[in-house]
Amino acid sequence: MEARLSGIDRNEALRYMGFRGSTVPDALCTDLERCKSLLLQTARPRVLWRLFDLLPDGTLAGTDYRPSGQDIRDHLCGCDQVVLMAATLGTEAEALIRRAQKRDMADAVILDAAGSAAIENVCDNLCADLAETLSPRRLTDRFSPGYGDLPLSDQETIFRILELERRIGVSLTAGGLMIPQKSVTAFIGVADEPPEQRRRGCESCAHFHDCAFRKERKSCDR
Repeated sequence: MEARLSGIDRNEALRYMGFRGSTVPDALCTDLERCKSLLLQTARPRVLWRLFDLLPDGTLAGTDYRPSGQDIRDHLCGCDQVVLMAATLGTEAEALIRRAQKRDMADAVILDAAGSAAIENVCDNLCADLAETLSPRRLTDRFSPGYGDLPLSDQETIFRILELERRIGVSLTAGGLMIPQKSVTAFIGVADEPPEQRRRGCESCAHFHDCAFRKERKSCDR
């Protein structure tokens, strides 16, 4: 399945920069549009997904992996299959942001925020494509390590099962950080009946565990 970066939502990028309904300076809007265009030209997104039968004890069939925590079990309740997915903007986007950090920190901040909005777009497009591919079956929304009580340590097993470094060039540091950083892994439940969707909010965001708003006990109001 082809990765699609179809756009970078301006308001989404501004939220990642800390703007929530406040007036945005014209100069920043101009810089944001320039950085968005540069990122769209540079990013080489890649995606990967596998469909597993979900055994009664919560193990992914054909593996020894049973996702940790009650929250993911609740999320997959009523599902008999699960998609394990990964997406990344690629090393090219990572290098673009790193170069900006050495040259112009203002651009680096904007590019980082635009990158966060961009990987959300890639994930949303993948989910839309999966919904079409797996129709008439129904899908839950995404649930990533770091949400609820699903620990980031589960990333090691996810990386092993999906062979992410070999297949799409995403590696995992000893501390659990994904490189390139604009990368996401997630579970999506599959069922015959429409699954109950989780309430949208912080716990449904791909940046739940590294969100600047949450560090300040705030919300971006998504």
